[in-house]
Amino acid sequence: MADADQTRFESSRRTFLTTGAAACAGAALTSVTPTLVHAAGNDTIKVALIGCGNRGAGAAVQALSTNGSVKLWAVADAFSDRLEACLDVMQRGWQRTYDRDPSLGVKDRMDVPPERRFVGLDAYRKAIDSSVDVVLLCEPPGFRPKHFEYAVNAGKHVFMEKPVAADVAGVKRVLAAAEEARKKDLKVGVGLQRHHEPVYHQALEQFQSGAIGDLTSMRCYWNTGFPGKTTVPRGDMTELEYQVRNWYFFTWLSGDHICEQHVHNLDACNWFVGKHPVEAQGVGGRQMRTGHEYGNIYDHHMVEFTYDDGLKLHSQCRQIPGCWNQVGESFAGTKGTLNTAVASTIIADGKRVWRSKSNPGGRKGAYQTEHDVLFDAIRTGKAHNEADYGATSTLTGILGRMATYTGKVVTWDEALASDQRLTTDAEDWNAEAPVNPRDDGSYAVAIPGKTTIA
Repeated sequence: MADADQTRFESSRRTFLTTGAAACAGAALTSVTPTLVHAAGNDTIKVALIGCGNRGAGAAVQALSTNGSVKLWAVADAFSDRLEACLDVMQRGWQRTYDRDPSLGVKDRMDVPPERRFVGLDAYRKAIDSSVDVVLLCEPPGFRPKHFEYAVNAGKHVFMEKPVAADVAGVKRVLAAAEEARKKDLKVGVGLQRHHEPVYHQALEQFQSGAIGDLTSMRCYWNTGFPGKTTVPRGDMTELEYQVRNWYFFTWLSGDHICEQHVHNLDACNWFVGKHPVEAQGVGGRQMRTGHEYGNIYDHHMVEFTYDDGLKLHSQCRQIPGCWNQVGESFAGTKGTLNTAVASTIIADGKRVWRSKSNPGGRKGAYQTEHDVLFDAIRTGKAHNEADYGATSTLTGILGRMATYTGKVVTWDEALASDQRLTTDAEDWNAEAPVNPRDDGSYAVAIPGKTTIA
């Protein structure tokens, strides 16, 4: 990034981290030095997977596909059927080619006997405590801050999926744990894989070189049909169990899709300009996905973010079938427009004047590269901690959600200073859920003009 942007980014980062760490001064963090060093690159790295959904299986395969000796040593999930299904699909081979090279097999790197398969809301602690070196946090985002904190306390290196939290309190918790991880020289990766995508680095190089001139505005989109998430009937489950089973559709667990998915686009925009927005205002609601089974999240958000110099980012994320779909970012400048997606292009005077190289680096994708970088840092001792920008981009999504839920202009400082805590640390299925259904089985949904940010 340009020198001026780098200076602004570092200043913003220091303020953000100082404020967040101060707010979390009471967090229960202890000093534990990592017990295993892999300087020679030959020692076996033992991995624990927390959260055995689709992304968890993918992350585990990518971790096991890194160089050197690696073993999947322990797995944990709230539900036994999800855990067993995850192990089964990994043993049979992972087929999503954009995640990894399908020719790579990991079955011989799996060593997870029944005694290291942990189930329940407290399963994460048992897996982390089972003599592992690296923890993969792929559980619902609402649980991620607590699990990250515990892993850092235990002296473990961490890969955690995005977003890193579902509420402001969780972001602050992550920031405090990230600072402690830095003191212990623990390595932390975050699943915002665009940072490891060659197409994005090519686009960033063009952006920084002035190819589009002075930046005038940004746009970003995650507009699709319904997500590939199925709802699970209530049956005889407790309320807490029902919500965790259907985690995607509850704000306290997923952060709403503006955080759970659109965070990728918001992160890319923050990355390119080297800072975060200072305020947001927007609109959103539920228009198609209105049934009780869809919890309390929205199905569309449109947010206008403003940065400290007046720059505007116009953001859309929508999950409604039959509409215009788009996933990507667009940077408009005085000389042209840079668009990022599967390939990146620059359009000037109605003509394409630049296009990124297709699939640079061969078949290996960003999902694999982010694990390669993390595990290389573990083995070589290189500095590696992506939690700061993970927290910044997560809070950007939360800021946008606050704006759409409340219908108000919400500033970054107001969001960070709020007492918003949506999640629970409960580890018993009979504990009370953070939200409860009304008499008709529906859940209260945010109402702009009435809902507050706290």
